[in-house]
Amino acid sequence: MKLIKILSLSIVLLVVSKTTAQEFKLGKVSVAELEQKVHPKDSTAPAAILYKKGKTKIEFDQSEGDFVTLTDVEVRLKVYKKEGYEWANHEVWYYKTSGLTEKVSFSDAYTYNLVNGKIEKTKLKSEGTFDEVLNKFRAQKKITMPNVKEGSVIEFKYTIKSPSDRLIREWNFQETIPVNYSEFVTCIPEYYVFNSRQKGYFFPKMTVDKGPRSIVITSKERSEGYVAKTTFSTDKIDYTETRTTYIAHDFPAMKEESFVNNMDNYVSSIQHELSMTKFPNSQMKMYSTDWESVVKTIYNYESFGPELNKTGYYEDDLKVLLAGKNTPEEKIWTILNHVKANVKWNGYTGYDCDNGVKKAYKEKTGNIGDINLMLTSMLRYAGLTANPVLLSTRENGIALFPNRTAFDYVVAAVETPQGNLLLDASNKFSTPNILPFRTINWTGRLIRKDGTSEEIELTPRKVSNDIVFLSYSIDPDGKVSGKTRRQYTDHMAMITRERIDGVKQEDYLEKLENKSKKIEISDYSRTNEKEILLPAIETYAFTGNDLCEIIGGKIYINPMLFFANDKNPFKQEVREYPVDFGFPQMDKYNITIQIPEGFIVETLPAPAIINMEDNAGSFKFNVAANGNSLQVNIANQINEAIFSAEKYEMLKEYYKGMIAKETEKIVLKRI
Repeated sequence: MKLIKILSLSIVLLVVSKTTAQEFKLGKVSVAELEQKVHPKDSTAPAAILYKKGKTKIEFDQSEGDFVTLTDVEVRLKVYKKEGYEWANHEVWYYKTSGLTEKVSFSDAYTYNLVNGKIEKTKLKSEGTFDEVLNKFRAQKKITMPNVKEGSVIEFKYTIKSPSDRLIREWNFQETIPVNYSEFVTCIPEYYVFNSRQKGYFFPKMTVDKGPRSIVITSKERSEGYVAKTTFSTDKIDYTETRTTYIAHDFPAMKEESFVNNMDNYVSSIQHELSMTKFPNSQMKMYSTDWESVVKTIYNYESFGPELNKTGYYEDDLKVLLAGKNTPEEKIWTILNHVKANVKWNGYTGYDCDNGVKKAYKEKTGNIGDINLMLTSMLRYAGLTANPVLLSTRENGIALFPNRTAFDYVVAAVETPQGNLLLDASNKFSTPNILPFRTINWTGRLIRKDGTSEEIELTPRKVSNDIVFLSYSIDPDGKVSGKTRRQYTDHMAMITRERIDGVKQEDYLEKLENKSKKIEISDYSRTNEKEILLPAIETYAFTGNDLCEIIGGKIYINPMLFFANDKNPFKQEVREYPVDFGFPQMDKYNITIQIPEGFIVETLPAPAIINMEDNAGSFKFNVAANGNSLQVNIANQINEAIFSAEKYEMLKEYYKGMIAKETEKIVLKRI
């Protein structure tokens, strides 16, 4: 995808040189650090990382009899404001499954404060450390530091021990607070080759050293005989270790911006993916190095490809359901609804099966892999050309580099003359080509039966609509009474149905009234709640006493009332990340206004048209008077789902002009 180019990604090349790292040491907190009131380069920062050092080593563990991965991290941070107290809590996730159990331990954790000119040191106690289960695969160790105040300096150290010799964790050089110094070191034996990749807009300096290392393996033998005897022997194996050091100085805080799919996509970081292993007296073993290799590996998993070939558990049910269904559309809709109705999503993502399709069908629950691989299998059974599509959710980030953990989700694709039709049976409001918002994340990878794959677009091309019909009258005292009919299509409809699903109507209306300038709503109704192929519609009557201003006997009113946009979401001078709306969309308003008896129009906003370059979007505003009635028509259409950072200034000016127009007021005066 073209937008990947704007991320300024780089593949790390190894360059041999000497490492010179700045000296930091736990326990050496200075009075100057404690006295500092604001960050010298970002006065708004609630906290800052003073230094963060990490080292990941792959080394031989005698007790394990194999190579393991050890990661040691030291952190010192400064709290400037109360908003920075959250940085006194730190959590480290770890794998906790039958096949991979890691261990995390914290140590040297202290809070430092300046009390009467002297440094006061408070140690983290055992009750400040605890474990939490995140899901069936991961847990986390968490600490809550004591005696935290504005001005505190916090230090801690943690170690991660992993029995795997092929997992080097991603290291972030940026946070949502400034980072004064960040250092990450990897120590990798010659038997391993990792691909290293950086992402983000700021890049650390890198140096590489190679040096000798050795493994001493002690073994014992117990002889049989009259007198048992144990003998010990040692073997020494020499190898070369590559030590790579990455150092970042004064990296700015990651600032939250509107319409960003996932800020982690743009954080300066280093990632490692195992490419190859070559141990003495053994063959070279290659791992995933490109997307074709990745998907072939995934397709051959027992919990993926073979699950697609299982059909016996559903055949009898489908034969009945598909009787008389002759068109592809009928078959697709029947099968999609059958899976939705019979297998509920358990909340776990994952591209491969958790319970297995047969068990999930029987127990009526499963993860994303269970549900959508089952769906794909059923579509194939019905004679359709269907294939699974691997993707990464917005929460997981953009799948930029070839690796098996880049994906965390799978959907089904049916090949049609018009292109691929994407389906997800985990969401009851999803329809063909209308996937849950969590899945709309640039591109996915379609896998065919032979293991070949191709990249496909996940970003919708069809415009989703939010159309409002608004009719109201104004009385001489400025009270407004009217009716609203709001109609949503496609992704707008799905998001609306998700938002109101399971919410009590009185709670929903209370929130709607408060959000709409304290109006009072009556005669509320919804249409097509269950007919999800049709637009979602809601209608209601309303009255409001605070929707107009009366100044000097004149009535000032915004024709859009509570629907007007009054704040520009794009406030930054410079935008570093793409603007991601998710899907093309149009907001349209047809407004009819009855002006009160004894009043005439003094001022009407002028018509306006604002167009972005390359047909990226357009805004149209028109108002006309006809006796005591005013007709206002407004349309804002965004034709591109994603705008590169280079187009930010254009988009910012577009919104500025649109909001200026939407907030203009009609002025009524007495005759």
